[in-house]
Amino acid sequence: MIRKGLALGTVSILIAVFVYWGTSFGAKDCGGIPAERVADMVHAVIQSHRTFYTIHVVERMQAKGIAVAAENWQSTSALPLPVQFLQESARLAVNTQAKIGYKLISLWPINKQNGPKTEFEQKGLLETLQHPERPYTEVVMHGGDSYLQAIYADRAVSQACIGCHNAHQDSPKRNFKQNDVMGAIMVTVPLGQ
Repeated sequence: MIRKGLALGTVSILIAVFVYWGTSFGAKDCGGIPAERVADMVHAVIQSHRTFYTIHVVERMQAKGIAVAAENWQSTSALPLPVQFLQESARLAVNTQAKIGYKLISLWPINKQNGPKTEFEQKGLLETLQHPERPYTEVVMHGGDSYLQAIYADRAVSQACIGCHNAHQDSPKRNFKQNDVMGAIMVTVPLGQ
């Protein structure tokens, strides 16, 4: 059931990407969709799926005592945490022809792998903390290919997010409130050749 949800989320994201590719690479007379707009569309799908999963699956199942979300979901009967839901769908998306990428990053990561790794990520996290209503973007090069990277504020959308981060033993920050910026979602879109 969870894998079907991940697959459906990935398909939705890929539809947005294929619309971008179909209009920007092959049919230049159609006007193409700017990479920034594609990143916005991909982010909207990611955010809506994760919010739905958090509120209508994780919180509902936990409130009814049916299932809990846990870090060790792969070896137990637990649901993936919302962050793990996003990570698994990102893993599926990057292995497609679209090569779209996305991940969670934070100035206060529970998992140190989710901390900023580049100057761009550090600056983007600070900018989205100050201006959460707009993404922070930059074109970056990787191995001769160019990519648009966009960093979007990731807010505490539910009590499940807040409770986990505030109580986790590895959390460097333990005073999150509803709607606080907890980190960011970084979307990476390959640019035309």
